[in-house]
Amino acid sequence: MSHAYNESLKAWRANEVPIGAVIEFNGTIIARAFNQVESLNDPTAHAEILAITQATEAIGDWRLNGATLYVTKEPCPMCSGASIMARISTVVYAVPDPKMGCLGGAGSVHELPRLNHRVAVRSGVMEAECKAVLQVYFQRKRADS
Repeated sequence: MSHAYNESLKAWRANEVPIGAVIEFNGTIIARAFNQVESLNDPTAHAEILAITQATEAIGDWRLNGATLYVTKEPCPMCSGASIMARISTVVYAVPDPKMGCLGGAGSVHELPRLNHRVAVRSGVMEAECKAVLQVYFQRKRADS
């Protein structure tokens, strides 16, 4: 998670919402990304989506069975769905999101009964540190407005 945290700081420096993600496969980080929605002018350029794309390119397969996604905030509906579609084995996130999170927060898309792939979910890893980054970022954004 510390690597995902570092990616979130890169997002902040790029004036993006500070969310970072890394994907680990067989003990090696094969992808790392941060939010780039503003800089790419792309609503799908979330850290998780960018990391999934990098990871599939790294292993040469769209199936990421055995991979673990680490992300600093609970994935939204799009990113939760992408994690399932990519066959990621485990998603570990730091900060829960009761408004938009879909791996236990606002919803639990990974628990839909007819899914053909199950994603294990862990939360709360480095929660305090990742939450502090998000809170300070948005406090400063509001103060600058």
